[in-house]
Amino acid sequence: MADLRVCDVMTRQVVYLSAETMLDEAARVMRDTDIGDVVVTDGATLAGMLTDRDIVVRAVADRLDPAATPIGSVITREVVMIEQHATANEAASLMRERNIRRVLVCDTDRKLVGIVSLGDLAMQLDPTSALSDISEAAPNM
Repeated sequence: MADLRVCDVMTRQVVYLSAETMLDEAARVMRDTDIGDVVVTDGATLAGMLTDRDIVVRAVADRLDPAATPIGSVITREVVMIEQHATANEAASLMRERNIRRVLVCDTDRKLVGIVSLGDLAMQLDPTSALSDISEAAPNM
C-alpha cells in the first residue's frame, strides 16, 4: 500500500457550480449525484468548495433561506490541494494536519483533476474500518 497514489483513490468526477447557485439547488445536485461536495467557481476562477457540512454549519444553523442564499456566501474559500502523484499516506497526513476531510487534486500544472476524501482513503488504506464501511454504503433515501 505504500505505493498507492492519490490518483489511484481520488474521485475523478468533479462537479462545478457557480457561486451564484442557490443553496437548495446545490443540495439537490449533491443528493442526485451522491456526493458531499462541489467545487465553486466565480466565472473561470476557482472560488472555493461547498460541502454538506458547510450547508449545515453556515446556512441551516443560521436559518438562512436556502432558496435565496447563494452558495458563494457560505463556501470554504481556503481550499487545500495535493498533486495527483503524491502518496495516499501523504494525503492522509495533510488532512490530519489541516483538520479537513477533502482535498482537491491537481496535476503538475495545478489543473484540477479530482477530489480525494477521507472516505476514499479509508476504503483503500483500511478497508475493514467503520469509516470504510460507511463510505461504501448506499445512501439512505
